[in-house]
Amino acid sequence: MAALIYGNKLAKAFGVKQLFNDLTLGVSENDRIGVIGPNGSGKSTLLKIFAGLEKPDDGTITRRQHLRIAYVPQQPNFRPEATVLDEMERAAIDSGVDVHEASVRAQEILGRTGFEDGSQLTGPLSGGWRKRLAIACGMIQEPEVMLLDEPTNHLDLEGLQWLEGIMSQAQWPWVMVSHDRWFLEHATNTIAEINSRYVDGLLLVNGTYKEFLVQREDHHQTQTQQAQSLAGKVRREEEWLRRGPKARTTKAKYRIDSAHALQAELAETATRLRQEDTTIDFVASGRRTKQLIEITGLTKTFGDRTIIQDLELLLSPGMAMGIVGHNGSGKSTLLKLLAKELEPDQGTVRHAEKLQIVYFDQNRDQLDPEKTLRRTLSDTGQSVEYRGRTVHLTGWAKRFRFQPEQLDLPIKLLSGGEQARAVIARLMLQPADVLIVDEPTNDLDIPTRETLEESLLEFAGALILVTHDRFMLTQVCTQFIGLDGNGAFGQFAEYAQWESWLRRLKSKKNKADKQAKAEEGRLEKAKPKKLSFKDQRDYDSMESKILEAETAREACRTKTEDPAVVTDHVKLQEAYDGLKAATQAVEQLYARWTELEAKREGKTP
Repeated sequence: MAALIYGNKLAKAFGVKQLFNDLTLGVSENDRIGVIGPNGSGKSTLLKIFAGLEKPDDGTITRRQHLRIAYVPQQPNFRPEATVLDEMERAAIDSGVDVHEASVRAQEILGRTGFEDGSQLTGPLSGGWRKRLAIACGMIQEPEVMLLDEPTNHLDLEGLQWLEGIMSQAQWPWVMVSHDRWFLEHATNTIAEINSRYVDGLLLVNGTYKEFLVQREDHHQTQTQQAQSLAGKVRREEEWLRRGPKARTTKAKYRIDSAHALQAELAETATRLRQEDTTIDFVASGRRTKQLIEITGLTKTFGDRTIIQDLELLLSPGMAMGIVGHNGSGKSTLLKLLAKELEPDQGTVRHAEKLQIVYFDQNRDQLDPEKTLRRTLSDTGQSVEYRGRTVHLTGWAKRFRFQPEQLDLPIKLLSGGEQARAVIARLMLQPADVLIVDEPTNDLDIPTRETLEESLLEFAGALILVTHDRFMLTQVCTQFIGLDGNGAFGQFAEYAQWESWLRRLKSKKNKADKQAKAEEGRLEKAKPKKLSFKDQRDYDSMESKILEAETAREACRTKTEDPAVVTDHVKLQEAYDGLKAATQAVEQLYARWTELEAKREGKTP
């Protein structure tokens, strides 16, 4: 099958840093490729090269003629004064769609992306809704290939589920840079890892993320065995070289050159296999108390909205509790209540005596943007105290993949991932009984997430974790508290149980809403309706008209009983005709009255 986009032996560098070299990757029909790799490996750059926004330093990039490509950037740029529909229509028009068709498409896609009101301005949108809008602007172009750069960032769990459904059912192939391993497992069919440890800078596996992990481990073992075999050959050749052979013959010269080539190959292989892993190891205090935090009847409201109501919880060493819920459901509020940074409206939060809490704040308020990395990691700027021993600052920084030249940079110049690692590096120095971690994975690449997971699993104290990384939640947590944002909560042993609970709540709410609407409609119909001017005039005079008609009917009936009329058949016939007409007049007035009453009550007469 011919590739829609094909990059052959691509190379790209920024300054002295080589992102990738000799990298080959293509996109064909039905491809759903997840691109992963350490921060700084060139994932976003590769996407821009595919989209035609950047050129490679070397290699060739080919695209099928007239190929429609939609590129969704990591940081979408919207006009703050524009509405959601404005931006969607602009994206369609910029891709060549006429104005009328753009408007039709925008209205159709609006509902699919979860926006209830297309007239809302883009300026106040949260990060998650800006992501949804960026994806909608890609969808509206009806692309033949879509390229997405970290669309899972800033999406809450509901948003991630929405994205997973959209992308798994997409009619077009796509390539997505993402660190969300749950999404990679459930929505992709190919994983491409960009990493300098591979010979061609890329490991490509057709299959799920879990299948990729298995094949990556097999690949690493094979590479290690080959490196060990190569090291044996190099040792033998080095021993031969130490004997001082002279290149007097062609054969001897060839062997000397071959030995040097083997040495160079071994050095390159060793460099490739040596990956700078982040080392994360939170220190538990060793406290033996079984009750660290006791929560009784915990209730918190903001205005007229109840965030949590009557929560009962006991935290002990070894517990790993995941707090789950959609954005705005109160997860961070609950963490602050547990840490006693907020006071409850009702109930109590009791801490064990001299309890030590380490709190990872998703807003990274612990970091001073003007401070250097050196002063952020150490007050002295020279060393840190870790597990009772002194560690030189440069060595400590290297554990978190910081280079010595970065130590004197202000925090504000570091990337989001580097700032997250700096927070972790500081927190690791503090012994803890309770570790409260609020969205630690923002901006972290997959290798750092994996290392963080291992550290959280080994932590001996009580862990409370909030994260949108569903893979991390299922790997680390053994208990869950789910919040619905309206005070209701549930406690679960598995993440899947929370999703089922949430679906049941949603189903009940939908049913209640339908019943409420039906009752509202019934009451609305039962309300007296305002009659038209003519109908109201008729209604107001109806009783007097009926009274007059009934009086006239009785007069006609009396006439038919008059002896003078009864004996004259001509007069009698006239009297009966008059009675018949009077009776019909009364019946018509009653029918009209019934009609007007029905209109007032909203009923069909």
